[in-house]
Amino acid sequence: MAEVVITRTAEEASALAADHVARAIAAQPRLVLGVATGSTPERFYRHLARRIAEDGLDTSGVRAFALDEYVGLPADHPESYAAVIERTVTAPLGLDPAHVHVPDGRATDPFAAAAAYDRAIGEAGGVDIQILGIGRNGHIGFNEPGSSLGSRTRVKTLAATTREANARFFTDPEDVPVHCITQGIGTIREARHLVLLAFGTDKSAALAGAVEGPVSASLPGSAIQLHPHVTVLADEDAARELALADAYREAWRLKPAAQGF
Repeated sequence: MAEVVITRTAEEASALAADHVARAIAAQPRLVLGVATGSTPERFYRHLARRIAEDGLDTSGVRAFALDEYVGLPADHPESYAAVIERTVTAPLGLDPAHVHVPDGRATDPFAAAAAYDRAIGEAGGVDIQILGIGRNGHIGFNEPGSSLGSRTRVKTLAATTREANARFFTDPEDVPVHCITQGIGTIREARHLVLLAFGTDKSAALAGAVEGPVSASLPGSAIQLHPHVTVLADEDAARELALADAYREAWRLKPAAQGF
């Protein structure tokens, strides 16, 4: 079962995640970090950038792989995930751009590009820590409900609810792409440590299903239950529907601080 840490605020949860990743970088300078986009991990990246600066960490050897990318956006589009990762991850964390990888959503053959990306993750030795969010419909990455729990990096069609949620980032909702390249659930599950962030009441039902519900392709996030090392960091609003919330709080309170995640 996932380790669930419930904090008062999203800021506290993000800071805890940043502390963990900063310690991991200090111990493993060639760490492979799986990075997510969207609004959920933005606080985490800000806290991590601050920790890197305060601790004087050398991140030149850190490698990063993004979870997903839209298919068909122009190379210079500010909402392509390549651009978002550059703004929120690569530059703030001081990563070498040559070590930061995003699926090629502009490839002539996106299916071949997806397969190549999956191979590249393996060739890098796999992801050490994978940062995840969860969608209101339970998706992780862009693995929408119905995705195989053994799926690999591939081209997917975005659900209408996902396109609606992402429309806030675009001038016209019709500009939100219909297709994407995403790491599959099977690919994500190969990361050595999954760190899932969930904030706000609109994520509470999906989080409860992912952590405590049955494992089902109908709720892709539930696949975290199949992984041996998962940490879920949720604020009180996102945790409101967790049946075992009090038990999670007590387990975290009693855990030795030095043990970390």
